[in-house]
Amino acid sequence: MAFLFVNANRSVGTINKNIYGQFSEHLGRCIYNGLLDENGTLRPDVLHALQALHIPVLRWPGGCFADTYHWQDGIGPQAGRKTIVNTNWGGVTEDNSFGTHEFIDLCRKLGCEPYFSGNVGSGTVQEFSDWVEYCNMGGVSPMADLRRKNGAEEPFYVQYWGIGNEAWGCGGNMRAEYYADLCRQYSTYLRSYDPAHPLYKIASGANVDDYHWTRTVVEQSGHVIDAVSLHYYTIPGPDWQHKGSATEFTRAEYYTTLHKTLRMEELVENHSRTIRQFGNGRPIGLAVDEWGTWFDVEPGTNPGFLYQQNSMRDALVAAINLNIFNNHCDTVVMANIAQMVNVLQAMVLTEGDKMLLTPTYHVFAMYAPHQNARQLESYAQTKMLGQDEQTVPDLHISASCQADGTVLITVAHLNDAASAPVTCLLGGMKASAVQGMVLAGTPEAHNTFDMPDRVQPRPLDVSLCDGGFTASLPPCSVAAFTVIPA
Repeated sequence: MAFLFVNANRSVGTINKNIYGQFSEHLGRCIYNGLLDENGTLRPDVLHALQALHIPVLRWPGGCFADTYHWQDGIGPQAGRKTIVNTNWGGVTEDNSFGTHEFIDLCRKLGCEPYFSGNVGSGTVQEFSDWVEYCNMGGVSPMADLRRKNGAEEPFYVQYWGIGNEAWGCGGNMRAEYYADLCRQYSTYLRSYDPAHPLYKIASGANVDDYHWTRTVVEQSGHVIDAVSLHYYTIPGPDWQHKGSATEFTRAEYYTTLHKTLRMEELVENHSRTIRQFGNGRPIGLAVDEWGTWFDVEPGTNPGFLYQQNSMRDALVAAINLNIFNNHCDTVVMANIAQMVNVLQAMVLTEGDKMLLTPTYHVFAMYAPHQNARQLESYAQTKMLGQDEQTVPDLHISASCQADGTVLITVAHLNDAASAPVTCLLGGMKASAVQGMVLAGTPEAHNTFDMPDRVQPRPLDVSLCDGGFTASLPPCSVAAFTVIPA
């Protein structure tokens, strides 16, 4: 019997709903033949599935694509839009039929906030400034008039703006010192046109453990930004050229994947500490706006499209990372898993008119009530699994309390071979009822277009006991317990 502990009297803050953000890049079949059908129309089945996740914020148009994207190519009548080649991903033709207005329409249908990643790598200050004016200016101006000409009388009021993407790499191969100066320059001309709708500016942040980058950016340009980003992908293989298969992997590779994803805690803590130390007292947040698993593409698919399957191993990766972000909600203000449809660790996969929900989708659905809830202190009594240096704890947990007093406890059970009987002790509250849901399967279990419901949540037996509740977690599972206060 293992023990879980939840203390309703202690919290580090409110879990920002934007931690449950998504990412949609002009990459592979994320947008075209993913979100959109072959006629360029939003797919009702995909839209309905994504609406059920209560997505808070959606990042677009990249990624690396952002720093080759010129926004005026994607406005006005579609027949007259400029056609380009997407040199970042697959060398395919990009007809710009999905641009600013279409993205805003998608966000409104999803009920989420747009997060625009602006072009710093190959764009200009004027271009970026004009985009903000086009989206947010309510009065009379050249860009506001152009927006009205294109059919949008009222401003879009886009709040979240990324000042470039991966400026250390595909966004310009810059040095931290050089980017910090550019960030100051660009930020100066990104204006809030309505006091009721201030901009939230996110600097291009570090690659994995580049703490020098974070220190330089917050120390030299922290006074003109609200957050700095962090990118970290979980790659089980030894290098980027040999990342490993999404569905065919050994038990050792399973534990290596989980071990590597647990590194997110170290990265969040160290980057947050750096921000606090060198941010000159300004409350600068950490935005983990690219994260997730990255495997070799599925055999027979375009290598530049980054299409991969999604298994219970991915579900555990999602659960672990979301638990980490929840427990560090005092510094993590946003996170955007990569990516929403048909790319990397996707929520939804499509093939022609078929669609399936991935195990990762189900984790996001189970965790959705954490959004804007008060984080609660939680611990798990754990045993270490794996071998050599690739060890992981068998249990990983986070908890939160909603406005009505309902408590959500989410637990990832990483042991792939044995069940885990657990007792959860509740401090500072009494339960009148508890319900459990679980997502479980072998590590490689995944949904296919022929068997789309192979992996899906089901009820989990749970019983109240003195001071809490008891349950048994299946091997390789993610559980969500909803506790109703007495």
